[in-house]
Amino acid sequence: MNDKILDFYKQTSLYTDLGLYKDFAQKLPDDIEELCLLQRNQIIHPFDLLDEKMRKDSNSFYGDMTKVDVTSLCYENDLLPTAQSMIAELLRRNKVYAKDRNIEDKIHVCCRENAILLASILKAKGYSARVRSGFAMYVNVLENQAGDHWITEYYDTSRKRWVLVDADMYFDDDILSQYHIDFNLLDVPRHRFIFGAEAYLGLREGKYKNEEIYYVSPPLTIGIKASLHGLFYDFHSLMNNEIIFLHLPKYIVDKNFELSIEEYHELDTLATLMLNPDENFDKLLEIWNTQYKFRIMCGGLN
Repeated sequence: MNDKILDFYKQTSLYTDLGLYKDFAQKLPDDIEELCLLQRNQIIHPFDLLDEKMRKDSNSFYGDMTKVDVTSLCYENDLLPTAQSMIAELLRRNKVYAKDRNIEDKIHVCCRENAILLASILKAKGYSARVRSGFAMYVNVLENQAGDHWITEYYDTSRKRWVLVDADMYFDDDILSQYHIDFNLLDVPRHRFIFGAEAYLGLREGKYKNEEIYYVSPPLTIGIKASLHGLFYDFHSLMNNEIIFLHLPKYIVDKNFELSIEEYHELDTLATLMLNPDENFDKLLEIWNTQYKFRIMCGGLN
Protein backbone atom coordinates (compact mmCIF):
# COMPACT_ATOMS: atom_id res chain seq x y z
CA MET A 1 0.00 0.00 0.00
CA ASN A 2 1.22 3.47 -0.94
CA ASP A 3 2.54 5.35 2.12
CA LYS A 4 1.01 8.56 0.74
CA ILE A 5 -2.45 7.00 0.96
CA LEU A 6 -1.88 5.54 4.41
CA ASP A 7 -0.62 8.90 5.68
CA PHE A 8 -3.65 10.66 4.19
CA TYR A 9 -6.02 8.45 6.16
CA LYS A 10 -4.13 9.02 9.38
CA GLN A 11 -5.14 12.66 9.09
CA THR A 12 -8.28 13.86 10.82
CA SER A 13 -11.16 16.02 9.67
CA LEU A 14 -13.56 18.35 11.39
CA TYR A 15 -15.62 15.23 12.09
CA THR A 16 -12.89 12.80 13.23
CA ASP A 17 -10.49 15.10 15.09
CA LEU A 18 -10.74 14.50 18.84
CA GLY A 19 -8.87 17.57 20.03
CA LEU A 20 -8.27 17.38 23.78
CA TYR A 21 -9.94 13.94 23.85
CA LYS A 22 -7.17 12.32 21.80
CA ASP A 23 -5.37 11.14 24.94
CA PHE A 24 -8.64 9.68 26.22
CA ALA A 25 -9.09 7.72 22.98
CA GLN A 26 -5.53 6.42 23.04
CA LYS A 27 -6.20 4.84 26.44
CA LEU A 28 -9.23 2.90 25.19
CA PRO A 29 -8.77 -0.83 24.44
CA ASP A 30 -6.56 -1.71 21.48
CA ASP A 31 -8.50 -4.89 20.70
CA ILE A 32 -10.99 -4.10 17.92
CA GLU A 33 -13.71 -6.39 19.29
CA GLU A 34 -13.45 -4.96 22.79
CA LEU A 35 -13.37 -1.44 21.39
CA CYS A 36 -16.51 -1.98 19.28
CA LEU A 37 -18.48 -3.63 22.09
CA LEU A 38 -17.52 -0.83 24.45
CA GLN A 39 -18.51 1.83 21.94
CA ARG A 40 -21.80 0.17 21.05
CA ASN A 41 -22.80 0.16 24.71
CA GLN A 42 -22.57 3.95 24.83
CA ILE A 43 -25.21 4.37 22.13
CA ILE A 44 -28.92 3.75 21.49
CA HIS A 45 -29.95 3.64 17.85
CA PRO A 46 -32.79 6.12 17.18
CA PHE A 47 -34.80 3.49 15.30
CA ASP A 48 -35.18 1.61 18.57
CA LEU A 49 -36.32 4.73 20.41
CA LEU A 50 -38.98 5.18 17.73
CA ASP A 51 -40.22 1.63 18.25
CA GLU A 52 -43.11 1.86 20.72
CA LYS A 53 -42.70 -1.73 21.85
CA MET A 54 -38.96 -1.30 22.39
CA ARG A 55 -39.48 2.02 24.19
CA LYS A 56 -41.61 0.19 26.79
CA ASP A 57 -39.13 -2.68 27.20
CA SER A 58 -37.67 -2.65 30.70
CA ASN A 59 -35.30 -5.51 29.85
CA SER A 60 -34.00 -4.65 26.37
CA PHE A 61 -30.42 -5.30 25.29
CA TYR A 62 -29.82 -1.56 25.87
CA GLY A 63 -31.15 -1.79 29.43
CA ASP A 64 -34.39 -0.45 30.87
CA MET A 65 -35.75 1.65 28.02
CA THR A 66 -38.44 3.12 30.25
CA LYS A 67 -35.70 5.15 31.97
CA VAL A 68 -34.97 7.15 28.80
CA ASP A 69 -36.42 10.64 29.20
CA VAL A 70 -39.47 10.90 26.95
CA THR A 71 -38.52 14.50 26.12
CA SER A 72 -35.06 13.58 24.82
CA LEU A 73 -34.51 13.58 21.08
CA CYS A 74 -34.74 10.24 19.35
CA TYR A 75 -32.14 11.52 16.89
CA GLU A 76 -29.26 13.41 18.49
CA ASN A 77 -27.28 13.31 15.24
CA ASP A 78 -27.82 17.01 14.61
CA LEU A 79 -26.49 17.82 18.09
CA LEU A 80 -23.53 15.45 17.89
CA PRO A 81 -22.19 15.43 14.31
CA THR A 82 -18.51 15.00 15.26
CA ALA A 83 -16.55 12.40 17.21
CA GLN A 84 -15.34 15.09 19.59
CA SER A 85 -18.89 16.20 20.37
CA MET A 86 -19.99 12.61 20.98
CA ILE A 87 -17.20 11.86 23.45
CA ALA A 88 -17.65 15.22 25.16
CA GLU A 89 -21.38 14.59 25.63
CA LEU A 90 -20.88 11.02 26.83
CA LEU A 91 -18.41 12.19 29.47
CA ARG A 92 -20.62 15.12 30.42
CA ARG A 93 -23.47 12.71 31.13
CA ASN A 94 -21.30 10.19 32.91
CA LYS A 95 -17.52 10.34 33.40
CA VAL A 96 -17.24 6.54 33.26
CA TYR A 97 -16.92 5.25 29.67
CA ALA A 98 -17.86 1.64 30.42
CA LYS A 99 -19.86 -1.25 28.98
CA ASP A 100 -22.44 -0.95 31.77
CA ARG A 101 -23.25 2.72 31.11
CA ASN A 102 -26.61 3.76 32.52
CA ILE A 103 -29.19 3.79 29.75
CA GLU A 104 -30.25 7.35 30.51
CA ASP A 105 -26.63 8.45 29.93
CA LYS A 106 -26.33 6.95 26.45
CA ILE A 107 -26.43 9.06 23.29
CA HIS A 108 -28.90 8.48 20.45
CA VAL A 109 -27.05 8.35 17.13
CA CYS A 110 -26.95 6.24 13.97
CA CYS A 111 -24.52 4.20 11.89
CA ARG A 112 -22.80 7.31 10.53
CA GLU A 113 -21.84 8.47 14.00
CA ASN A 114 -20.75 4.97 15.04
CA ALA A 115 -18.50 4.80 11.98
CA ILE A 116 -17.03 8.24 12.60
CA LEU A 117 -16.45 7.60 16.28
CA LEU A 118 -14.61 4.34 15.62
CA ALA A 119 -12.54 5.91 12.82
CA SER A 120 -11.55 8.80 15.08
CA ILE A 121 -10.42 6.47 17.86
CA LEU A 122 -8.42 4.33 15.43
CA LYS A 123 -6.78 7.44 13.97
CA ALA A 124 -5.88 8.56 17.50
CA LYS A 125 -4.21 5.18 17.98
CA GLY A 126 -2.13 5.66 14.83
CA TYR A 127 -4.17 3.64 12.33
CA SER A 128 -4.99 4.66 8.79
CA ALA A 129 -8.79 4.71 8.91
CA ARG A 130 -11.66 6.02 6.84
CA VAL A 131 -15.43 6.07 6.97
CA ARG A 132 -17.35 4.39 4.13
CA SER A 133 -20.93 4.95 3.07
CA GLY A 134 -23.19 2.72 1.03
CA PHE A 135 -25.95 0.17 1.43
CA ALA A 136 -26.32 -3.22 3.11
CA MET A 137 -28.94 -5.93 2.89
CA TYR A 138 -28.00 -7.39 6.27
CA VAL A 139 -29.32 -4.34 8.15
CA ASN A 140 -32.78 -4.79 6.65
CA VAL A 141 -35.42 -7.25 7.80
CA LEU A 142 -36.83 -7.48 4.26
CA GLU A 143 -35.17 -9.69 1.68
CA ASN A 144 -33.50 -8.27 -1.42
CA GLN A 145 -33.46 -4.69 -0.17
CA ALA A 146 -30.36 -2.77 0.80
CA GLY A 147 -30.73 0.16 3.18
CA ASP A 148 -28.27 3.03 3.56
CA HIS A 149 -25.47 2.24 5.97
CA TRP A 150 -22.09 3.56 7.12
CA ILE A 151 -19.15 1.51 8.35
CA THR A 152 -15.46 1.99 9.17
CA GLU A 153 -12.43 0.80 7.23
CA TYR A 154 -8.95 0.58 8.71
CA TYR A 155 -5.64 -0.63 7.32
CA ASP A 156 -4.28 -3.72 9.05
CA THR A 157 -0.51 -3.60 8.62
CA SER A 158 -0.07 -7.23 9.66
CA ARG A 159 -2.51 -8.49 7.01
CA LYS A 160 -1.57 -5.69 4.59
CA ARG A 161 -5.14 -4.91 3.61
CA TRP A 162 -8.10 -2.73 4.45
CA VAL A 163 -10.58 -4.24 6.91
CA LEU A 164 -14.26 -3.26 7.05
CA VAL A 165 -15.78 -3.01 10.53
CA ASP A 166 -19.44 -2.46 11.37
CA ALA A 167 -19.47 -0.88 14.82
CA ASP A 168 -23.15 0.05 14.53
CA MET A 169 -24.31 -3.56 14.34
CA TYR A 170 -21.74 -5.04 16.70
CA PHE A 171 -23.56 -6.39 19.74
CA ASP A 172 -23.05 -9.45 21.92
CA ASP A 173 -23.60 -12.80 20.17
CA ASP A 174 -27.13 -13.32 21.50
CA ILE A 175 -28.21 -10.01 19.96
CA LEU A 176 -26.43 -10.63 16.67
CA SER A 177 -28.27 -13.91 16.27
CA GLN A 178 -31.54 -11.98 15.94
CA TYR A 179 -30.24 -10.41 12.73
CA HIS A 180 -29.13 -13.77 11.26
CA ILE A 181 -25.72 -12.33 10.40
CA ASP A 182 -23.51 -15.17 9.24
CA PHE A 183 -20.21 -13.31 8.92
CA ASN A 184 -17.73 -11.45 11.10
CA LEU A 185 -18.73 -7.80 11.56
CA LEU A 186 -15.13 -7.06 12.52
CA ASP A 187 -14.09 -8.10 9.01
CA VAL A 188 -17.12 -7.54 6.80
CA PRO A 189 -16.79 -9.39 3.46
CA ARG A 190 -16.74 -6.84 0.65
CA HIS A 191 -19.55 -8.53 -1.22
CA ARG A 192 -21.83 -7.97 1.80
CA PHE A 193 -21.53 -4.17 1.64
CA ILE A 194 -22.62 -2.16 -1.40
CA PHE A 195 -20.46 0.96 -1.57
CA GLY A 196 -22.12 4.14 -2.81
CA ALA A 197 -20.44 3.93 -6.22
CA GLU A 198 -21.44 0.28 -6.62
CA ALA A 199 -25.08 1.09 -5.86
CA TYR A 200 -25.12 4.02 -8.29
CA LEU A 201 -23.45 2.13 -11.15
CA GLY A 202 -25.47 -0.99 -10.38
CA LEU A 203 -28.68 0.96 -10.86
CA ARG A 204 -27.37 2.68 -13.99
CA GLU A 205 -26.39 -0.66 -15.51
CA GLY A 206 -29.46 -2.62 -14.42
CA LYS A 207 -27.73 -4.81 -11.82
CA TYR A 208 -30.13 -3.54 -9.14
CA LYS A 209 -33.78 -2.63 -9.34
CA ASN A 210 -34.96 0.72 -7.98
CA GLU A 211 -36.74 -0.83 -5.01
CA GLU A 212 -33.62 -2.76 -3.96
CA ILE A 213 -31.65 0.37 -3.00
CA TYR A 214 -33.17 2.77 -0.51
CA TYR A 215 -32.20 5.64 1.76
CA VAL A 216 -34.28 5.57 4.91
CA SER A 217 -33.72 8.94 6.60
CA PRO A 218 -36.66 11.25 5.88
CA PRO A 219 -37.87 11.57 3.29
CA LEU A 220 -37.57 7.94 2.19
CA THR A 221 -35.94 7.71 -1.23
CA ILE A 222 -35.26 4.75 -3.50
CA GLY A 223 -33.24 3.96 -6.59
CA ILE A 224 -30.93 6.49 -8.25
CA LYS A 225 -31.90 9.29 -5.89
CA ALA A 226 -30.97 7.13 -2.90
CA SER A 227 -27.74 6.01 -4.56
CA LEU A 228 -26.66 9.61 -5.13
CA HIS A 229 -26.72 10.08 -1.36
CA GLY A 230 -24.45 7.09 -0.91
CA LEU A 231 -22.20 8.10 -3.80
CA PHE A 232 -21.48 11.56 -2.42
CA TYR A 233 -21.34 10.54 1.23
CA ASP A 234 -18.70 7.99 0.28
CA PHE A 235 -16.80 10.35 -2.02
CA HIS A 236 -16.57 12.97 0.72
CA SER A 237 -15.61 10.31 3.27
CA LEU A 238 -12.84 9.08 0.97
CA MET A 239 -11.59 12.66 0.97
CA ASN A 240 -11.65 12.78 4.80
CA ASN A 241 -14.81 14.88 4.93
CA GLU A 242 -17.59 12.82 6.51
CA ILE A 243 -20.53 15.11 5.74
CA ILE A 244 -23.80 14.91 7.65
CA PHE A 245 -27.09 13.57 6.27
CA LEU A 246 -28.34 17.06 5.34
CA HIS A 247 -25.36 17.76 3.11
CA LEU A 248 -25.55 17.05 -0.62
CA PRO A 249 -24.12 18.94 -3.61
CA LYS A 250 -26.22 22.05 -4.10
CA TYR A 251 -26.44 21.70 -7.86
CA ILE A 252 -28.11 18.30 -7.50
CA VAL A 253 -30.62 19.45 -4.89
CA ASP A 254 -31.40 22.64 -6.86
CA LYS A 255 -32.23 20.44 -9.85
CA ASN A 256 -34.38 18.18 -7.63
CA PHE A 257 -32.14 15.29 -8.69
CA GLU A 258 -33.19 15.75 -12.34
CA LEU A 259 -29.76 15.66 -13.99
CA SER A 260 -28.74 15.97 -17.61
CA ILE A 261 -27.14 13.18 -19.62
CA GLU A 262 -23.80 15.02 -19.40
CA GLU A 263 -24.09 15.35 -15.62
CA TYR A 264 -24.81 11.65 -15.28
CA HIS A 265 -21.77 10.88 -17.41
CA GLU A 266 -19.66 12.98 -15.02
CA LEU A 267 -20.96 10.94 -12.11
CA ASP A 268 -20.38 7.71 -14.01
CA THR A 269 -16.72 8.66 -14.27
CA LEU A 270 -16.50 9.57 -10.59
CA ALA A 271 -18.23 6.37 -9.49
CA THR A 272 -16.04 4.20 -11.71
CA LEU A 273 -12.92 5.67 -10.13
CA MET A 274 -14.39 5.11 -6.66
CA LEU A 275 -14.69 1.37 -7.32
CA ASN A 276 -10.91 1.24 -6.72
CA PRO A 277 -10.24 4.27 -4.49
CA ASP A 278 -6.62 3.40 -3.71
CA GLU A 279 -5.65 2.64 -7.30
CA ASN A 280 -7.38 5.86 -8.42
CA PHE A 281 -6.50 7.97 -5.39
CA ASP A 282 -4.65 10.70 -7.32
CA LYS A 283 -7.46 11.04 -9.87
CA LEU A 284 -10.07 11.26 -7.11
CA LEU A 285 -7.99 13.88 -5.32
CA GLU A 286 -7.74 15.87 -8.55
CA ILE A 287 -11.52 15.80 -8.95
CA TRP A 288 -11.87 16.86 -5.32
CA ASN A 289 -9.56 19.83 -5.93
CA THR A 290 -11.08 20.93 -9.25
CA GLN A 291 -14.77 19.91 -9.39
CA TYR A 292 -16.05 22.35 -6.80
CA LYS A 293 -19.70 21.68 -7.57
CA PHE A 294 -19.21 18.28 -5.93
CA ARG A 295 -18.15 20.10 -2.76
CA ILE A 296 -20.54 23.07 -2.54
CA MET A 297 -23.12 21.65 -0.17
CA CYS A 298 -26.69 22.54 0.62
CA GLY A 299 -28.04 21.90 4.07
CA GLY A 300 -30.40 23.23 6.68
CA LEU A 301 -29.27 26.83 6.22
CA ASN A 302 -27.38 26.73 2.90
